Amino acid sequence: MRYSLVITSVVILALSGQTASAAASKQESIGVGSGAVVGALAGGPVGLIIGAAVGAKLGDSAHRKSERIKTLQNTLQDSATSVAELEQGIDELNTEVERLQNVARPELVALMQAGIDMDLLFRTDEFALTDTTGGRLSQMAATLANMPGVKIQLDGFADERGDADYNHALSEKRVEFVRNLFIAAGVHPTRINASAHGEVVAQTPDVDSYALERRVSVKLFIDNSQSVASNPN
Repeated sequence: MRYSLVITSVVILALSGQTASAAASKQESIGVGSGAVVGALAGGPVGLIIGAAVGAKLGDSAHRKSERIKTLQNTLQDSATSVAELEQGIDELNTEVERLQNVARPELVALMQAGIDMDLLFRTDEFALTDTTGGRLSQMAATLANMPGVKIQLDGFADERGDADYNHALSEKRVEFVRNLFIAAGVHPTRINASAHGEVVAQTPDVDSYALERRVSVKLFIDNSQSVASNPN
């Protein structure tokens, strides 16, 4: 009878504590009741009191874990939303780039129809380009490899100093060097027309004028009104 009275009192105290505290979680309430019953069955009134305390602790821990799971779920949802927004931004950027390319393409076609000219300068008595110039030319040639509509005209020259036959052979070596560089980068040989012209009389007989004649002139152009297509391969 005494045990029964103590058990009833503890349970009433535990329940009245729940009513007084609005902050008590559902998990904690379940923990108190479960712990009290288990404690009473295992160890009488003392066991009931200990069980109630342990049950409250376990219930509070379950509540905290539940709140943590909700927080992580919300964070995951926010992350998914951010990823979706970034993907949409990338799609919009790609669309804008494509639009700008389409706007610029007619101007590029017109420019290529007129022809783009450049000169590659060589050192005295040499037919190979420096590493810096050759590297940049290789990069440009790799781009042109994917533009099959573009034709390439190469014209080789030498300055007037020295034997005329030697200078003509030197201009041939220079233009052949540049031609092979384009081919190595993927440009089909049929797109390249190469000519050697030998020596050229400089405007003035000085070192600077001679340097300008040791060259291979490169002209990029397209025939008629064909567009600059991309290589499907």
